[in-house]
Amino acid sequence: MATITKTSSGTWKALIRRKGWPTTVKTFRRERDAQDWARRIEDEMIRGIYIHRAPAEKMTVAEALDRYLREVTPTKRPSTQKNERKKAKNLLEYLGKYGLVAVTPQLVAQYRDTRLSEGRADNTVRLELALLSHLYTTAIREWDVGLTFNPVGNIRKPSPGQGRERRLEPDEEKRLIEACTRASNPMLGWIVRLALETGMRAGEIVGLRRKHVDLHQRYVLLPETKNGTPRTVPLTREATRILSEAASHPIRPIDTDLIFWGEPGHDGKRRGYQFQPAWYRALKQAGIQELRFHDLRHEAISRMVEAGLSDQEVSAISGHKSMQMLRRYSHLRSQHLVQKLDSLGR
Repeated sequence: MATITKTSSGTWKALIRRKGWPTTVKTFRRERDAQDWARRIEDEMIRGIYIHRAPAEKMTVAEALDRYLREVTPTKRPSTQKNERKKAKNLLEYLGKYGLVAVTPQLVAQYRDTRLSEGRADNTVRLELALLSHLYTTAIREWDVGLTFNPVGNIRKPSPGQGRERRLEPDEEKRLIEACTRASNPMLGWIVRLALETGMRAGEIVGLRRKHVDLHQRYVLLPETKNGTPRTVPLTREATRILSEAASHPIRPIDTDLIFWGEPGHDGKRRGYQFQPAWYRALKQAGIQELRFHDLRHEAISRMVEAGLSDQEVSAISGHKSMQMLRRYSHLRSQHLVQKLDSLGR
């Protein structure tokens, strides 16, 4: 049975003790509210559907995000950790003060619309909502905070978009390579040319170690990739030459086996070369606009398709898990077939 008492501050406290259930307490301004709440909770306990909501009512989104970043985010890849901390700042600004139980689908939809109206890209907002959704899923499944549903689950998500279609013009490629070659650090030129030859991502390239590279059989092993599946990337003759030159460079430090190394950090450890500042300087010197490093991956894969490689062959090299991800390149194969058909009619 519930015990309802008046406190010294003039409020009413309802206390429920029932065998098999946790002791439940809540304070109200009116005695009638305390009685109604106690009857409802006892009824839920009798029917076996009671959910202990106190943790969800006390924990704010800010507190939940802090716990998520401490417990869940560190289990993910370093690049993902960095991105999640950035997304968390935006969620904190808009939703941090709300209790977990107070966030409704309507509030989440309002957050979505506000971010989009600020000019944020659809995919950026979609990924922020994905982080918020996984926060609630984790809280429900692992933290036992008493939430009954995920407020992000039933709202409309922004489209991930069609993806970029930026290709390098022949003159652009020439200017880009020349600008990268003029950089004070030769690693920028090696990295850019290797990306064009192999289609590897930036993180995959700067994470390469000598033990991952077989110059005799001409392949590199990528033990860690974006989709979590290791893959082997075959090397063209030019890619083999680039890696051979980089691996045998006379200024290579002896304290790392990274192919593209950076200076030691505060902890004394060397990590992959952070080439982005030099990359942006090279773009400016070459007079090239609206080009991202990841566009080089798209360029490399496009060239593989144009060379006649099958979807299965391209996906084995690029690491795409589904053929649907490669459909964006199908128009290139069609254009190539048209040229073949034209040659037959001559």
